[in-house]
Amino acid sequence: MSIYIRSHRVARAVTGRGRTLLPVRLVLATSLVCLTALAITACNSKPASAPLPKLKLDASRTTVSGLSSGAIMATQVHMAFSSHIAGVAMIAGGPYGCAQGSLETALSGCLNPSADKLPDVEGLVESAKSRAGSGAIAPLEGLVGDRVFVMHGKLDTTVAASISADAAEFYRKLGGSTVTEDNGREMAHTFPTESYGTACTTSEAPYIGKCGFDGAGEILSALYADTPVAAATADGELRSFDQKAYLPEGKDAMLADTGFVYVPKACAAGEICGLHIALHGCQQNADAVGKAFATDAGYNRWADARHLVVLYPQTRASYAPLNPKACWDWWGYSGTDYDTRQGVQLRWLANAASALGAPLE
Repeated sequence: MSIYIRSHRVARAVTGRGRTLLPVRLVLATSLVCLTALAITACNSKPASAPLPKLKLDASRTTVSGLSSGAIMATQVHMAFSSHIAGVAMIAGGPYGCAQGSLETALSGCLNPSADKLPDVEGLVESAKSRAGSGAIAPLEGLVGDRVFVMHGKLDTTVAASISADAAEFYRKLGGSTVTEDNGREMAHTFPTESYGTACTTSEAPYIGKCGFDGAGEILSALYADTPVAAATADGELRSFDQKAYLPEGKDAMLADTGFVYVPKACAAGEICGLHIALHGCQQNADAVGKAFATDAGYNRWADARHLVVLYPQTRASYAPLNPKACWDWWGYSGTDYDTRQGVQLRWLANAASALGAPLE
């Protein structure tokens, strides 16, 4: 809106001091426009996200899981910090180091590879041993006693069943951990729930499927020994937090400005709790599907029952570097050290976990 005033229509009253006074109606109209503009600005401004809360966490109860790129990121988190992480769960993931820092290898050898491009699991195991020896990832002794859970749907056409099988075999060959596989479900490339989401036989946004079983419940049962009964709904608090606050040396980790953390009432009240890190898949970030993964994947009611804080970090899409689907970095778009302790996303995650009260280093 603009106000146009013709000079010959403005009535003037000149005082003895030579001041020009505008008509009352014009003054009031101008004031109203100014106040309206201020109100719009105030309404459109977003409140700054709060930092992560410092909680009483039992660092020995830290685990990680993910779907698709989140699953591969989960194994990168586990291998980098296995001395401080008790287990990992992957839905449609792959073996650690599969992409070898190459997008071409990631696409041709780690999703639906032809027979001549299958991952060399033995070679990946030897590479992991070498990296552990150099300190690029945690010592392999950190895997001892850890729980590894690998799930793959029979209807998944995005990631081949053999790739998930290679992820399980990778851990078996390294030794030390207990590996469990669940590969018989009639599900596509999606996160399975009892009754929320799209059809389980399809892979559509928000990539959460009505599969007739509780995927988050299966994951947490595989990672933790206790067997609590969960309520039908969660009653804790899903909080937004400022992800920028945990950037390592201010470096860009290719993450969204805002992430989420679920805090059960017991944890907020000061009870000692564990930490679970839940990593979304490609095109499942908040910019694409809102809070669906954080609210509807099914983790939160089990977090209440198990006294677990759930961290839901969020990526962002970009074209430079090339990551238009907001995948976690499992091929090197954030740097050559992406899957080591020095990787910027892994360092960010270590900072965030430490801020919550569960250091990874």
